[in-house]
Amino acid sequence: MSLVLFKKYGAVGHIELNRPEKLNAINSEMLDGLTSSLDAALEDDVRAVVLSGAGRSFSAGFDLDMGSPADGESQPDFLRRELRRYFNGIMRFHDFPKPIIAAVHGHCLGSSMEIAALCDITLAATDCRFGAPEVRFGSGLVCLILPWIVGQKNAREMLFVGSDRISAERAESIGLVNRVLPADELMDAAFAMAKEIAMNDPVAVQLTKKALNRSLDIAGLKKALLEALEIDIEIEVTETPESREFNRILDTEGPKAALAWRAARTNVKGDSF
Repeated sequence: MSLVLFKKYGAVGHIELNRPEKLNAINSEMLDGLTSSLDAALEDDVRAVVLSGAGRSFSAGFDLDMGSPADGESQPDFLRRELRRYFNGIMRFHDFPKPIIAAVHGHCLGSSMEIAALCDITLAATDCRFGAPEVRFGSGLVCLILPWIVGQKNAREMLFVGSDRISAERAESIGLVNRVLPADELMDAAFAMAKEIAMNDPVAVQLTKKALNRSLDIAGLKKALLEALEIDIEIEVTETPESREFNRILDTEGPKAALAWRAARTNVKGDSF
């Protein structure tokens, strides 16, 4: 079965992440599926799109297993190529000419949170938990959109702490989501809003989105995101003795053991507090 499903309900398109056994963690195949689904949603009769995830969560973010380099390709070159491909996949949601409504529940972490943030409207179930835990694993976010959405102070707190337990209510208070709804009302609300948008003049809606995106580009959005991507590539290709040991434990024993190892070797207790 396809890892990304696309269906049309009249003038509303529905893209669904469909890897529920992995909490819809986005791998290379899913990234291709998202691109294909967005291409399908470009059809003239689609006027608005709903994005959601099957199963218990919207998405736990990008799959930690990014694959292996091609023959003759170095690991740093492979990482650069893949990170740029993932960046372009995320930015496709920003650049898509029609409104996209993200309906998120369960986990909405890391780069899947970036996708949800780049959708035009984001609705969240009360059970949804947001976060950017990348720094805990020695990584960075592929698309540093958070400061543009929630402001510098909130973005720095989220990115430096690396929490993956930010509540839907907190996300709403900082502007990461538009509205919080009971889980059993989430999809109905998303489709109702998409249908309401679809009843408007499609040219006016799309040109309004174009104007909004253009104002962000004039303010330097894309240039800033591309600069941040280069620094994220630097994060991923830089090795230290600590990162090598952390990744060894991560590969052999799993994330809990790797995080416990780092916590044990880091003196954070102190005597003054």
